[in-house]
Amino acid sequence: MAKALSIPAVVPAHIAIVMDGNGRWAKRRLLPRIAGHRQGVESLRRCIRACAERGVRVLTVFAFSSENWNRPPDEVSGLMDLMAKALGREVPELQKNGVRLRFVGERRGLSERMQQGLLQAEAATAAGAGLQLNVCFNYGGRWDIAQAAAALAVRGEPITETSLDRAMALAHVPDPDLLIRTGGEQRISNFLLWQAAYSELVFSDRLWPDFDEAALDEAMAAYAARERRFGQTSEQLAAAPQAAVG
Repeated sequence: MAKALSIPAVVPAHIAIVMDGNGRWAKRRLLPRIAGHRQGVESLRRCIRACAERGVRVLTVFAFSSENWNRPPDEVSGLMDLMAKALGREVPELQKNGVRLRFVGERRGLSERMQQGLLQAEAATAAGAGLQLNVCFNYGGRWDIAQAAAALAVRGEPITETSLDRAMALAHVPDPDLLIRTGGEQRISNFLLWQAAYSELVFSDRLWPDFDEAALDEAMAAYAARERRFGQTSEQLAAAPQAAVG
């Protein structure tokens, strides 16, 4: 394993990751695609631990998009089975380490068994006061915006930027500071379209199963080196009182 870099002085409070490249990782090894997804679970476990150690407060990962239903049926079935098994194996460890787990996405398209599994996992980790882990499952950024607008319409509330923001599926956490996509592609693929408006983007050529602590530190170092202006000028930022990091 590559040696991890020193942790940057500026640590993003919220990191979001598009975990891409599992299938290609498996194909290069002449393995079935599901083998890549299994290895991807190992990488996620490693990333959760690394984020907690580095002081990241929120980690949001893209596990299964609303478009992934279009993949071959055997792969979709394998992913659902992998998720069910991962819940049973990983939740006790998350609970022990104080990680609070939430699943974000449309649940009505999932089996009753899967829906119950997600609810039970959330309940088991609800007291976690450490890292907040959001797993976007059957999620799409356009779905998120549409469901927020629909919820406001049902309640008869005016649709504004503020009200939409509060109705989003990730309203319980701040917007991501850093969005990482692995696998070499340079797009966000319908992930956090609303929330990533001012996220710093880092695209890694590493396939997700190969994304280790050193790769995470490289992305965090790139983030720390950037100036986040949020529409202001560099001179305005220099003249303003420095806010606390985090």
